[in-house]
Amino acid sequence: MNITEILTRLGIKETNSGTSTGNNWLETGGKNIVSYSPVNGQAIASVQVADEAAYESVMKKAEEAFVFWRTVPAPKRGEIVRQFGDALRAHKEDLGVLVSYEMGKSLQEGLGEVQEMIDICDFAVGLSRQLYGLTMHSERPNHRMYEQWHPMGIVGIISAFNFPVAVWSWNTALAWVCGNVCVWKPSSKTPLCAVACQHIIAKVLKDNDMPEGISSLLVGNAVGDKINNDKRIPLVSFTGSTRVGRIVSAAVATRFGRSILELGGNNAIIISKDADLEMSIIGAVFGAVGTAGQRCTSTRRLIIHEDIYEEFKNKLVKAYGQLRIGDPLDQHNHVGPLIDTAAVEQYTQAIAKGKKEGAEFVVEGGVLDSEAYTSGCYVKPCIAEVENHYEIVQEETFAPILYLIKYKTLDQAIALQNGVPQGLSSAIMTLNLREAEQFLSVAGSDCGIANVNIGTSGAEIGGAFGGEKETGGGRESGSDAWKAYMRRQTNTINYSNTLPLAQGIQFDL
Repeated sequence: MNITEILTRLGIKETNSGTSTGNNWLETGGKNIVSYSPVNGQAIASVQVADEAAYESVMKKAEEAFVFWRTVPAPKRGEIVRQFGDALRAHKEDLGVLVSYEMGKSLQEGLGEVQEMIDICDFAVGLSRQLYGLTMHSERPNHRMYEQWHPMGIVGIISAFNFPVAVWSWNTALAWVCGNVCVWKPSSKTPLCAVACQHIIAKVLKDNDMPEGISSLLVGNAVGDKINNDKRIPLVSFTGSTRVGRIVSAAVATRFGRSILELGGNNAIIISKDADLEMSIIGAVFGAVGTAGQRCTSTRRLIIHEDIYEEFKNKLVKAYGQLRIGDPLDQHNHVGPLIDTAAVEQYTQAIAKGKKEGAEFVVEGGVLDSEAYTSGCYVKPCIAEVENHYEIVQEETFAPILYLIKYKTLDQAIALQNGVPQGLSSAIMTLNLREAEQFLSVAGSDCGIANVNIGTSGAEIGGAFGGEKETGGGRESGSDAWKAYMRRQTNTINYSNTLPLAQGIQFDL
């Protein structure tokens, strides 16, 4: 596996522009940021960040492109997305390796993330023929009422490092078929994945003689504030921490824009005494250590029935003893690195805080610093027995720290599950139908995602993805999430030769 050759095939050079409208890559006055791989600490390549002039150039091209793109029939827009999906299929192996190498997730997860991009393109192609409105009966004779949906304009997409390509595609594929154009500000921790994606879509747009501003890229931390405060951008989709999400939400709302917020998660699995324990172990371990605990849907808490608590804890400890930590490009390894040393510091601080509050660690954590872990980003997945009210348990730590909590009754378990500020993903492991139905009922999980006999981690693109409370309330990907990218318009047509007023009002002249 030659990383240099892969980068070349994806259009990645030693130094790259981070500003693009389609295939037009702009040299800017911005500084260069170097992307380092958490796998080995090596510099991969550098990317030039956007300056003020570059930002304005991108926005001008996006505005021009929208005027054209909104008039293209939705199925024709779907055809462009279909071709993008095919281009991703051709580049799946290379892009998957880059995702793994730049972000640090396992190669299987990197390839799976690119497959999510392909899947959402397929979904969006079908959606392009299903942007349905409604017809309503008017109370006035010889009148017809209906509603239709129109594109909003420029959609700003601010994505996070942990899914450096998939979350962008969830937003972009839907936004495009809805008639919007997109401006993408990726994480500055994984800019090369974004540059590669822009090269792929730019070729599709060029081959179809489409305006370059349909897809734009802007790298740089300062870009986020510009997008949030730009009245030319009616919709901002932000994926990241709850802390930053509050800032984004306030800025966008102040100018009466809309936002889709996908923020923190503090996800729990309830392990019932009626659970299939072997299946539950698989779901719990992958949920907790997959992507080194850096998914917004990662399992943070296990709420375990007291009758099986010790048995399940022992199985879990045994399973953790079999985990292999190392290079994520080696498919024999289960756990790769954290994204950077700042994330490692947050991990160690969380462990220290947990111990101070009374957490009892049954699997100890720690930073791996031998010659095999030269990047300084590899840590040990750990397990602690805690109480749900501990301050550290109420927070989201983006690292493989798993908390164990004991319960007696299902009502108590659900209360514990719901007893955190976040509300993204949740699950119950049970073969008891009544328990499963109660968990999914109005008195059950308060999360946007609630699963039975699968874990919290991961989601299919066919369902709307998002959560409640401090997770932000946004929805992306499947179901009717497309409505978030459009504006609704109610229409009334009078085909009579009189003008009757609503509610029978008389206004004679």
